[in-house]
Amino acid sequence: MKRYRHYKRDKAIILSCFGSVIEQQLYLDLKEQISKEFEGVDVYLSFSSRMVLKDLHKRGMEYKNLPQVLADVDWLGYKNIIVASINLFPTDEHELLIRTVKGFNNFSMANIRYTKAIINKTKETSLFLKELNSRISREGVANLYIIHGVPLLDLAGLSSVEYSENFLKLLSDSNYTCSLEGAFPWYATKESLIEKMQRDGVKSVQVVPMLLVSGNHYIKDMVEIKDELSQYFDASLVPSITKSDRFNLLEIEAVRKIIIQNIKEEIIKLG
Repeated sequence: MKRYRHYKRDKAIILSCFGSVIEQQLYLDLKEQISKEFEGVDVYLSFSSRMVLKDLHKRGMEYKNLPQVLADVDWLGYKNIIVASINLFPTDEHELLIRTVKGFNNFSMANIRYTKAIINKTKETSLFLKELNSRISREGVANLYIIHGVPLLDLAGLSSVEYSENFLKLLSDSNYTCSLEGAFPWYATKESLIEKMQRDGVKSVQVVPMLLVSGNHYIKDMVEIKDELSQYFDASLVPSITKSDRFNLLEIEAVRKIIIQNIKEEIIKLG
């Protein structure tokens, strides 16, 4: 086809992220690592949060969402495009990514593929959660893992959330879980959770945010939950296990290995 002659570049990777006003550097660091891992392949960033994009634009930082970046990359003439899902669970943000890629494949001459979300495969998820729990657990301190969650209960991908919660609780009787906005949210279950912790003899508990980046949820919600727990226990926020001051999952090497492996699998499928 005549139009295909304009597609002269080989491969591009687009990292499709939610975005963060205060932790944007973590995504830039990830982009740098992916660029080194896939030498010779151009890497781009996209962000799905309109609130984050608008705020960053006000600060003079020009970022775009996935449809905009896909249009730019297609215009530049890449034959093969991998959209890497930088989403912890395959829920609504990941589903939007899939619909966007499928839409572009209807008219673009490029071969566009997308990766799985981070917590998707049973083996990789189990090993990551086991390693995470081992690294953050302390003798005599319970862990309250808090997953962001989604407000709808009929979305695809919720089985990944449920598996993660059940697996963490299976690892230790000192592990507890709840969400911010999803199933079993803190605001509706905190009385029952606190009563269960008291029955279990918990004296100290640390709040563990299951968030890729810390962001405003860490500064606001996690601190508020910690303060509420402090009325009953010696409560704290889990210390950072990465170079950042605040705890996050994106910097953990096991998470980045999953992202890189997901990209490699889709590159292989390009042929």
